[in-house]
Amino acid sequence: MSSWRAWTVWGIGVFAYLVAVVQRTSFGVVGLEASDRFHVGGAVLSAFTVLQLVVYASLQIPVGMLVDRFGSRVMVSIGAVFMALGQLQISVAESVVTGIIGRMLVGMGDAMTFVSVLRLVPLWFPARRVPLLTQLTGMLGMLGQLVSVIPFLALLHARGWTTGFLSLACLSVLVVVLVLAMLRNAPHGTARAAEGSPEGTRAVLAAAWRQPGTRLGLWSHFTVQFSGTVFALAWGFPFMVAGQGYDTATAAGLMSFFVVVALIAGPPMGRFVSRHPLRRSTLVLLITGLTALVWAVVLLYPGKAPLWLMVVLVAVLAVGGPSSMIGFDFARTFNPSHRLGTATGIVNSGGFAAALVTMFLVGYLLDVQHALGLSPQGLYSLDAFRVALAAQLVVMGFGAVMVFGVRRKVRRQLAASGVHVAPLRVALGVALDEARAKRLARR
Repeated sequence: MSSWRAWTVWGIGVFAYLVAVVQRTSFGVVGLEASDRFHVGGAVLSAFTVLQLVVYASLQIPVGMLVDRFGSRVMVSIGAVFMALGQLQISVAESVVTGIIGRMLVGMGDAMTFVSVLRLVPLWFPARRVPLLTQLTGMLGMLGQLVSVIPFLALLHARGWTTGFLSLACLSVLVVVLVLAMLRNAPHGTARAAEGSPEGTRAVLAAAWRQPGTRLGLWSHFTVQFSGTVFALAWGFPFMVAGQGYDTATAAGLMSFFVVVALIAGPPMGRFVSRHPLRRSTLVLLITGLTALVWAVVLLYPGKAPLWLMVVLVAVLAVGGPSSMIGFDFARTFNPSHRLGTATGIVNSGGFAAALVTMFLVGYLLDVQHALGLSPQGLYSLDAFRVALAAQLVVMGFGAVMVFGVRRKVRRQLAASGVHVAPLRVALGVALDEARAKRLARR
């Protein structure tokens, strides 16, 4: 564990996930170009990403079970092949049907990547490093969004649709080569124990779901992850360019800022989870409340939001990415290793299920307003976006209620095992007293 070989395996896994994020987010930054190419409105345009995420979310649990059985190397390789085929299809697609088929293939390959890469971390590194490395895996992978925003978008504008998406297909081919050559499922001598399972498939799934900690991870991921995903994958660029009136360069800069903030926030989040494991759900709820507050300010702001307010919104949405990784830490700490992939798949389905529902709602509400004549300034007018994007607040509220409900079950389970979670005000008081004592001791 923690050898040079472990870091090499982890690095290959992170690169595979980074490429998967490039494939996942590539369509989100070309929403306006795709609307022109396929001659579609908001609802149909959102269907490209919604169906991609339907495939992604629906495969999370099966993929988790498969990675427990076959290991990460096989699943990451197969996933990269599917993504290459999907982007190849998109590069030549000229009809809605062929384009959607391509995005669904991308979603299928993407679904096989993150859970498989995440499973490598506890097998190759000691437990004390897992929370931080889990955060780093997610955040370094999110650099793929920068690749979508900057070089991919520039290449597409310079050389055209086909060349741009063919280049993404080539990236996934490179992943297949690297994974087959260098990635291994576990350190020598531990692979059989890590991949074997004394339980049947149904028993593994049932046991993972019955564990309240798994469900707390699911609803935590559901609540804090989806808003940033909706913004990055589908409606962020149209909202900023067509709704707020920013130019493409400014919108691309804000998307890049999104990734930078997520990278900065990841390591502190991982350290917090390591040091305060009993406060993970509280952090999820605090960030959810902050996200809802900032969205409300942006949507209610009279006229177009000033740039500083959009910067605040993007920063808060970016923090949601590292926060959603807390869900995977719940899966890790409440499940044994032989069903870790299954539990991780259950958790990962949460945020993307919320995202695909929200993406569809936003597109549907935009089209309904336009059809009823409620958005005379156009399909993507600011007023239409205000109504459509407000749907996120309903989804956040539902997720927060579910987190509160399942958290009570988890805390009862912890209390039965002798671990009591003090009320937050009591814990804060103890922390303040300890800080004062340390200052006095230094004097």
